[in-house]
Amino acid sequence: MVLALLHTGAQLSPSGFSIHISTVIGIVALAALYEREGREERGEGRKLPRSGTSDPRNSDSPLTSDISHLESGSLLPSPRSALPSPTQRAWFYLGLATLFFSLNGPLHDLSDTFLFSAHMVQHFVLTLIVAPLLIMGTPGQMLRPALRVKGVAPLARWLTKPTHSFALFSVVFAGWHIPALYNYALAHHPVHIVEHLMMLVTAVLMWWPILSPMPELPRLSYPGQMLYLFLLTLPMSIVAIYITMANTVLYPFYASAPRVWGITPMNDQLMGGLIMWIPGGLFFYGIISIVFLRWQQRDGVESQAGAQVGWSH
Repeated sequence: MVLALLHTGAQLSPSGFSIHISTVIGIVALAALYEREGREERGEGRKLPRSGTSDPRNSDSPLTSDISHLESGSLLPSPRSALPSPTQRAWFYLGLATLFFSLNGPLHDLSDTFLFSAHMVQHFVLTLIVAPLLIMGTPGQMLRPALRVKGVAPLARWLTKPTHSFALFSVVFAGWHIPALYNYALAHHPVHIVEHLMMLVTAVLMWWPILSPMPELPRLSYPGQMLYLFLLTLPMSIVAIYITMANTVLYPFYASAPRVWGITPMNDQLMGGLIMWIPGGLFFYGIISIVFLRWQQRDGVESQAGAQVGWSH
């Protein structure tokens, strides 16, 4: 009865688009901070290379530059980033746009009021799409001043250590899917905001060993990245199996929700578990494949460099 009252007045309008001011404030604040840091970099009076370009102080030839560009072992350009390139700026604002549409509009309405499976899609977008886009769009030079603040550098190194980032994300992700915590967050909106913030922040930490733009907080090697990404599938799979195989409704909040498209609570829960299990796992395996191709590309460049050096001698 109490849970049913939480859905009083709930409706899904195909023509409406709900906007939540708390999400708008957060997104605008992130955009403003991004632009402010970019302006400060421009105002330093230094000629800084744009991201994805080689620093002439660190390369002797175009071929050497290609190797240094690849040896960081990432899907991104070299961590010698300075000002955001147009591509990085596009990644960052695509991340903010994706964040906005995941926390507002139909997906938000479905996930917060009607369907557990829609909530799983929302978590998928926040952790596996928004978080890496924000990192890909942020030059290391923009973050570097923060490391000069007393105590920040040691904390950042601790947080981005692969074992720690893996553990933090896994614990937060699994913890918030414990039925008691999950239902409590849905019943108390401020707690739900905290849940999403914790998932997004720990997802950024989780992606850091793969996409770090800073040599001070380095990426893993290519083999390390592949192992790390494979291990990340395990906690998500365990939670997904627990949800998918449950023979009772784990989240009563959705059992009392108005039915949408004739989906029963059990079928909704089954779909949510499968969304986390199959697309979530395939996403990581897709990234592993890309990392492997990058690894082969780097080996090819290094072999070419070795052949040219041997021929010149």
